[in-house]
Order: sequence, then structure tokens, then C-alpha cells
Amino acid sequence: MQYRRFGKTNLSLSVFSLGTMRSLGSLETFRNTVDRALEHGINHLETARGYGDSERLLGEALKQLECQRSQLMITTKLSPTPDADTMARQISESLERLQLDYLDCLAIHGINTWEHLDWVKAPGGCMAAVQAAVAAGKIRHVGFSSHGFREIIEAAIHTDLFEFVNLHYYYFFQRHAPVIELAQAKDMGVFIISPADKGGLLYTPPAQLQSLCHPYEPLHLTYRWLLSDPSVTTLSVGPASPQELDWPLSGLSDDPLTSGEIAALESLEQHLQTALGSDRCSQCYQCLPCPEEIHIPEVLRLRNLAVAYDMTAFGQYRYRMFENAGHWFPGNKASRCTDCGDCLPRCPEKLDIPTLLREAHDRLKGPDRKRLWG
Repeated sequence: MQYRRFGKTNLSLSVFSLGTMRSLGSLETFRNTVDRALEHGINHLETARGYGDSERLLGEALKQLECQRSQLMITTKLSPTPDADTMARQISESLERLQLDYLDCLAIHGINTWEHLDWVKAPGGCMAAVQAAVAAGKIRHVGFSSHGFREIIEAAIHTDLFEFVNLHYYYFFQRHAPVIELAQAKDMGVFIISPADKGGLLYTPPAQLQSLCHPYEPLHLTYRWLLSDPSVTTLSVGPASPQELDWPLSGLSDDPLTSGEIAALESLEQHLQTALGSDRCSQCYQCLPCPEEIHIPEVLRLRNLAVAYDMTAFGQYRYRMFENAGHWFPGNKASRCTDCGDCLPRCPEKLDIPTLLREAHDRLKGPDRKRLWG
């Protein structure tokens, strides 16, 4: 296992972190998963108030570990609140569930909207409670996560309230590359959220994608692409059992990409251009805002991946979240398009966006589900 400095926190984190969103079985399974992670050299364990029973299970598992508390870095995440009292109560509850005297890191979980950012910046808002907990020694370092637009993330970084950022950034989603650069300039740690899952369901890749990545596995290639960037500190792995940790953590390094890996990535890019031709969306985001609140670039990104790499299952998984996940995955489905044409003059590639949206919806909506009362 390699370790990297987590920005201005000066913590030395393993380049893989154990995320516990999926490790929600019995205490025995949870404990065995944590044990296996430690055997692999992982020293950073991450949970969240919103991850069901995860904080409590992690607290019980930590009691049974033989290693010293000082050898582990524990992070939990709490959603932003408009007032300090609510945040103070949630910090106390998380420490109690985790059975800890202090947290190495606390992340404000989901600064996804401008309103969330206003709560953070407001005098008497949630950061007042966080800063009081830091002064009391209950929290050592503070960061944030976001599922929001790049502009919100950059604005949060520019507050200079945070030491690290949890970020969606993958080979198949490079929109946040400027955020990585800004975080590096601010000496912030960078924690990549769930690259195996959110990065493309890469633990179950389609045959087309496997063929294009040969002789590498798609998951191996995306891990290596991320780890070859020294600005990235650590990647989340979220197993549901101890065995799911073994393959991803075997034989991976954070050395620069090899010539073979570079060639495989170039092959992916070339195939994308060939498969999509003049229908390729380059993700410039100039088509937004949409009057019907369709997240046009994200819909067309999922279409890009489905057409070029047969990543239809991933596209359907993410597309189903539109209109169902609130600010965690904002935007309406493409079927809401009214052919108003508002986006057309703003597209530098002159894409026929309404037609592509309809095609994407048909491709990604998945099978109709019969209602019980139908």
C-alpha cells in the first residue's frame, strides 16, 4: 500500500480508503471487512450519518480491533444545516455512535446547492458548531463533499474553510479537472468518491469496454489513471464483504502510467470519437440552463458512454436517479424536452440536442415496470 499526504491536514493516508456505505450487514461481516482492509494497509475508514447503521457498526468494530487508535484515520460526514445547534447535536451523536473522543476528519456531506453553501458561510450557521468542536478537540480536520455543479464546489473551496474535498472525478467524468487543480493550489487533500461504482459500474464492465481496455481490466485502468495524478490523495473502495477488497487492491501502484496503459486509454478515446462521430457531446455545459431543468450534459454523457462503450447498465442506473434523488442528482429526465430550441444556438458543436435527448431517454429509461394497481 502506498500513502500520500492529505493536503494541509498533513495526515498520511493510504491511497485507498475504506468506504462503509455498502458494508451494512452483520457486525461480524462489518468487522471482518475492516480487518481485511487493515491487512491490506488501509489506514483511512470513512462513514457518514446518512449511511444507515454504519457509524454504530464501525464504532463496535473499532472496539474489537487490536491496532492503536492513533494508527487509524476516521472520517464521518454530516449534512449541512442552517443552524449551529443542529450541527452540534449531530456531531455529538456521531461521536457517541462511533464511540470516539475525536474525529480525525469531518466532512460537510453534500454542499450540493447554493443554499447549502449559504448555510456554511452564514454567521451562526453549521460551521460555527464545527469550528467550536475543532477548538474543543473533538474534530481535527474539516472538509466537504459535493454532488453539485462545479461552480458550487469551486465557491466552497474559495471560502478557505476546508482542508480537503470529497469529489466525483473519474476517467469517464473529467468535468471536475479544474477543481483538482484548484484544490492543489489551495493545498487541499483530494478524496475521490466511489470510482468503481459512480465511475462506471466498473466491477461489472460490459464486454465492449473490456475488449477496448485489454490487456487491462477497466477498473484497474481507472484506478491507475487516478493514482497517476499526484494531486489525488485517496480513492474510496466500498466493499460489501471482505473478499471484495482482495482483487482491487492487488498489484496496483501509484507510479506514472506505463506506455501500455497510455495506449489503452488512447484507444478508448479514439473509439469514443469514431462511435459517436458528429453526435458526440463534449461536455462544455453551454446548453444550460434548460427551461425544463433537464441536465442536458449529464444525459448526453450517459448516452456517449452507452453508445461508445455499451455502458448501458451504468447509464440506466444513473438515469433512473433523475427526478428521484433531489439535490444529490439534480435534473429532470430527457422526456421533459418540449423542443423549445433554447439550447440549440448555445451548442458550439451544433448538436441536434432535442433529438439526442429523445434517443437517450429511449435508450436509458430501462424496461417499463408494471404497477400493482395497473
